[in-house]
Amino acid sequence: MNARESITVDVVAVEQLTPLIKRFTLALPDGAPLPSFSGGAHVLVSMQDGEQWHHNAYSLLSSPHDTRQYRIAVRREEASRGGSAFMHDKVAVGTRLAIGTPANLFELARDAKRHVFIAGGIGITPFLAQLAEHQPEDLELELHYAYRSPEHGAFVDELNAGPHAQRTQCYVDSEGQRLDLLKLFKNLPADAHVYVCGPQGLNDAVYANAALLGWPKAQLHSEQFAATDVAGNGFTVVLAKSGIELEVGEDETILKAIERAGVTVESLCREGVCGTCEVPILEGEADHRDQYLDDDEKAAQKTILLCVSRSLTPRLVIDL
Repeated sequence: MNARESITVDVVAVEQLTPLIKRFTLALPDGAPLPSFSGGAHVLVSMQDGEQWHHNAYSLLSSPHDTRQYRIAVRREEASRGGSAFMHDKVAVGTRLAIGTPANLFELARDAKRHVFIAGGIGITPFLAQLAEHQPEDLELELHYAYRSPEHGAFVDELNAGPHAQRTQCYVDSEGQRLDLLKLFKNLPADAHVYVCGPQGLNDAVYANAALLGWPKAQLHSEQFAATDVAGNGFTVVLAKSGIELEVGEDETILKAIERAGVTVESLCREGVCGTCEVPILEGEADHRDQYLDDDEKAAQKTILLCVSRSLTPRLVIDL
């Protein structure tokens, strides 16, 4: 199977973990094993809401050693573009969904023995599968999990009862517990690899503190669970190969506008980090909002990532 294939699954369990987070258990209708995956992987969930489709990527948080079921967790977003609201309001036991085969953009560094996880809120999800995949005697895994208040600490009980409990530290903001990133980096051995998943502010803070100590960027890894801002002024996008012209709404991504027109574009992450939806720009200028292109590539205005970036010009022509 490849990442483009679609798998039909049934929702076999729904759990309300916190006021904002639900966990969904997915299985094949015939009960057969699902495709294998490794810790840090995600699946793209496609949801049909009337005539509208939503496509959201969610980390797999179940054990890679048991593929009879997949588990994902969805946080209800206040500024939901449709996907999280659909999952919370319209998905129940018995609902049938389409998912893509697992893709992993957040794997553990090969040959490294010390791995330090930093999670903020729902950013805990990719680390759950990574913890389940490895026993403490196999790798040194250390988790730092920050969340707003006790009622929002999803998975805390499971983490405290798991094999990595002794290497797990929680920080509850409402109780005045703050993660001191600079202190953390100062105490890490030089060969450790650090992984962060959470809001953009947390990701930026990890990289900023690491830079203060000259930490090698090659030993830093990040995954952002939601794009920071994909909204802006509306514009026209032209698909040069087909001649299709589309209006991209103020709170709509180019990718979603293209999918609304029935055109399929591969995008594994949909968050501007993997580069699979990169296409050449033929006319116009992009408002780059991705984490994939470097500064020189963005300045060159040669390509654009359709999942998060917008247009600086009223009309944008792309090679698609």
